[in-house]
Amino acid sequence: MNFVSIQLDNTSNEPLYLQLFNQIKQAILSEQLPTNYRLPAIRTLAKTLQVNNVTVINAYKQLESSGYVISKKGSGFYVSKPNTSEISLMTTPNPKAAKASINFSSASPHPGIFPTDSFKACLNQVLDRDKGFAFGYQETNGFMPLREVLVEYLQKEHHILTTPESIQIVSGAQQGIDIISKSCLNAGDYVITETPTYNGATDAFKSRGARIVPVELTSEGIDLIALEKRINICKPKLVYVMTKFQNPTTLCYTQQTLKALLQLAQKYDFYLVEDDSMSELSYKDKSTYSLKSLDTFNCVIYIKSFSKLLMPGLRIGFLVIPDNLLDHFTRTKQMTDIAASGLIHRSLDLFFRTNKWEEHLSYMKAIYTSKYELMLSQLNKLKVYNITYTEPNGGLCFWLKLSKNISAYKLYELCLDKGLLILPSTIFYPNTHKQRDSFIRLSFAPCDAKEIVEGIAILEEVIKGYSY
Repeated sequence: MNFVSIQLDNTSNEPLYLQLFNQIKQAILSEQLPTNYRLPAIRTLAKTLQVNNVTVINAYKQLESSGYVISKKGSGFYVSKPNTSEISLMTTPNPKAAKASINFSSASPHPGIFPTDSFKACLNQVLDRDKGFAFGYQETNGFMPLREVLVEYLQKEHHILTTPESIQIVSGAQQGIDIISKSCLNAGDYVITETPTYNGATDAFKSRGARIVPVELTSEGIDLIALEKRINICKPKLVYVMTKFQNPTTLCYTQQTLKALLQLAQKYDFYLVEDDSMSELSYKDKSTYSLKSLDTFNCVIYIKSFSKLLMPGLRIGFLVIPDNLLDHFTRTKQMTDIAASGLIHRSLDLFFRTNKWEEHLSYMKAIYTSKYELMLSQLNKLKVYNITYTEPNGGLCFWLKLSKNISAYKLYELCLDKGLLILPSTIFYPNTHKQRDSFIRLSFAPCDAKEIVEGIAILEEVIKGYSY
């Protein structure tokens, strides 16, 4: 039989590998692809879809970890009968999800608060100013004036000292992680991550043949004692962390933990990868410390994404790269996509230089602070059901620990039947983790006040009537 028709949208804010994963998954669920059907070879499908091999590898690995396919060494990937209790929820987890009227699962901003008018003005000004040059190839590392303005921004707002030459513009955090993986990892290398963590990162590391070693989090950040034990055993190339409003736990690292991490990196000779997409969204005290701001050893690779702060569809972020890795990262970027959109780079540069970024960020923070405080007040109703959580005071999510008798995955399914979409912890933990079914993540980013109130009411109703 012929393989199913696949349509990928390069303009979507959903990564291509997740689009491919979703479409193959639906074909398996609808039995267009029967059990034991052999999927196309990675290179063949990549060539047909005009994407790189990593996109197909990531999609196939996601299908495998979700139980939709199995891999046979030397033969390929074959459709298996999926275990529905283990379906990945990175995107729409089953057909009912499309009917959910309230979405607490997405941390992407609502399109209604995108700065479309002000960014359009920057686009038009760039077109008038630069004419056809706006559509020419940029330097591999990105438009130099944008890199210069980002240096100023990092120093002023994040106390990070760097140079334009150390900055590499990328198409969002996911491409940044992919470039790091290609530049630093070989098959068999070890990467230590927090647990729970963002599985888009672990998938990228695994696509290079790396082995993932999870380390628990404490209230102050990654467990330093457990981390050093793992380091001594596996000698990692990278340690991947999210130090500000960690996804999914919303945890912020203490300065003491940050400094200890840097000392470990220096002592054991590995790089720290600091993924930052939320540090601007602090609603209480201004959070100033990051690993990179304290990095006197030049051992931190810093990733900054604008997806949650500006407009996801722009697909733009950047890396701050240690000096001795610059040439290698540049070559990797050239092999990945040669150059990104000059028009977007030039427009974002103007967006910063005309203070539109600061205006937009203040506007976003005011909106998100209101949503945060409303959801926080509504969550108080759940404490009588032994639901616990830490107030994050920033970011876009809450991380709720459920009472012992409640399964996060079953709660997700029950809420979905009521029109509410939440994220169970099963997608953030390794399969063997003892607490993987004990938490849920709720995001207020795409919701208005009415949806927040109604969504928490649905959640309370389901928890109140919960039974196995």
